Amino acid sequence: MQRFHTATCIYCQKAIFGKSNSKKQSVKHFYQVKSLRNRVRQRGPGNANGHCPDSFDCGSLGTFSFPFTTFEYPNCGALAIKGCNNPNKTALKQVRLTNGGKLLQVTNIVRWRWKSEVTIKDNDFRNLLESSNCNALSYNITVPPSSPFGSFYLKNNITAFNCSHQKNRNISKDFINYTRCPSFDFYFAPSSSDQDYLRSLTSSCSMVQLPVRQDFQFFKDPFGFLTPQITFQFQFSNDCSQCQGRGGICRLDSHAKLYCAMRKSRVSTRKLALMLGIGLGPWVIFGLFFTLRYCKQKYAQSRNTYGDSFQNPDTEIDMIFFGVPIFSYKELQEATNNFDFTRKLGDGGFGIVYHGTLRDGREVAIKHLFEHNYKRVEQFMNEIEILSRLRHRNLVSLYGCTSRHAQELLLVYEYIPNGTVASHLHGELARVGLLTWPIRMQIAIDTATALSYLHSSNIVHRDVKTNNVLLDINFSVKVADFGLSRLFPNDVSHVSTAPQGSPGYLDPEYFQCYRLTDKSDVYSFGVVLMELISSMPAVDAARERDEVNLANFFTKRIQKGKLRELVDPSFGFESDQVVKRMVTAVAELAFRCVQGDNELRPSMDQVLEFLKKIQSGNYESENPEKGDHGGNVISSTSTEEMQPPPSVSRNSGQIEILMNNKLSSPRSFTGKWESESTTPNVSG
Repeated sequence: MQRFHTATCIYCQKAIFGKSNSKKQSVKHFYQVKSLRNRVRQRGPGNANGHCPDSFDCGSLGTFSFPFTTFEYPNCGALAIKGCNNPNKTALKQVRLTNGGKLLQVTNIVRWRWKSEVTIKDNDFRNLLESSNCNALSYNITVPPSSPFGSFYLKNNITAFNCSHQKNRNISKDFINYTRCPSFDFYFAPSSSDQDYLRSLTSSCSMVQLPVRQDFQFFKDPFGFLTPQITFQFQFSNDCSQCQGRGGICRLDSHAKLYCAMRKSRVSTRKLALMLGIGLGPWVIFGLFFTLRYCKQKYAQSRNTYGDSFQNPDTEIDMIFFGVPIFSYKELQEATNNFDFTRKLGDGGFGIVYHGTLRDGREVAIKHLFEHNYKRVEQFMNEIEILSRLRHRNLVSLYGCTSRHAQELLLVYEYIPNGTVASHLHGELARVGLLTWPIRMQIAIDTATALSYLHSSNIVHRDVKTNNVLLDINFSVKVADFGLSRLFPNDVSHVSTAPQGSPGYLDPEYFQCYRLTDKSDVYSFGVVLMELISSMPAVDAARERDEVNLANFFTKRIQKGKLRELVDPSFGFESDQVVKRMVTAVAELAFRCVQGDNELRPSMDQVLEFLKKIQSGNYESENPEKGDHGGNVISSTSTEEMQPPPSVSRNSGQIEILMNNKLSSPRSFTGKWESESTTPNVSG
């Protein structure tokens, strides 16, 4: 190797210092040396399998690039795919997750700027699930090993515990026990549990992580939500991310150490510029002078055009966000102490929210969106567009954001210090007697006020739930999270869309016709009312399978005349007749909000009017009609003006209607709520 370097050096000297009298010969020498160096580089330790392709076609899956690679170039990426070069584009594509591991079918690959996903199907796991074999509940899901490129982790998974049979085992009520396996008990929890408690379980039970369906709901039977479709998400290492940010490509040398290789096009451009500079001399300098002068003029013109474009809302879609302060990623990183996990306020399907303090001392909530892909950018821009045009005392305020072209997408909101309604009802902040009925009644009115304002502004929230209703120190409401919200054009009554939202709150009609209306928010708000009455979560796998959703559970209890079983005991429902009348009226309003036919639901304006009348006690009784079963049905007679929910007068004995008699099924309602044109409720 030393001999080669010496020869190369002498060869370069001849080419540069003119030992050959012919310029043509010198140029020939230059390209010969360049070609020889390239051949040596290709044989070098960093590319043991030859040149790494910038991208490759993988048949029906599509075209991909790093961190994925092919079996022919295994060292060029974090995961090699077999079968991409098969002329049959629909041929099986496979991966081997570990050296010597079995080949698994690849069903989907998603490549984003900073993160990537691969979905595989494990047929062995599938066979176990299809036969409800208990070995599936202790199945070892192999995660590809980490590398200098980054790490894979299992997406959409549940952490469960296999414990030996033991009577009187002290297990948290949050956990569900599947007891049909002969050799162990299988424990899992629908929601996050206390970390100390989980650590105590791992000392006496074996922990397992298993893949779940992307849009699953928890059931008592785990075979109902586990899936053989396993998705791994790849997170680039910091060094590799920085390399890509500089325009380079991550590569490994012979010692498996990461180095950053600049793209060929950039290297070639610099060498060509050097050759032109040496060969042309003054002409290049002269040309650069005029080029720089021309660019400076163009830059000045572009700045003027850019400034003028804000005057014209049609110039570019994101110009409507002008006026929203832009924060740098570094500033928000500092505000959250580098996104310290201890500052985490909550998370969801789209991002994690952190508590932060800006340089000017303001406390803020910073939402860090998960992936920087097209869909996330769309939600990012959508939320900014909506919040920048709205001002209301019951809506969270947007302080600013990062640029949509930034490394990460971040939104900065006002900090609401008292948590969510969900956390106070059935979460970590739940305390007996803290949320009294009058406070809950006001929470319902504040939330309805915010939604009524949104609807009057032609905006549908689409993700109304108690986790998106924040409380300040006075328990006043701030509705948050507008990433899924949509603006309605003035000339349409619905928007066709793919189903989105949260389990337990989704409008049933949403899945039938994929049409979104303001009545979808009404349905979700009806579930919120049920939570306020019962302190029960919208989804609870501990209930019977057909009652996992609170709307179903609530409706069935009301139909059986068992409202008292639903009411939070801290209200004094049986002893306080005023509370009893109000809760009964709100329960029936919630019942109406969750009608299967959205035309039978009230509008948000009507809901708000009802709630205010219930709170003030200014509501009249109706004479309920008797159904065939001897219970009540709501009058099917349409009215020009919406009447308050059927309830009872203060002196009547009919308060027991909802408790002792059956109500008809929600789908048996025949009367339709008449819509009225109302003035927008803009307060605060």
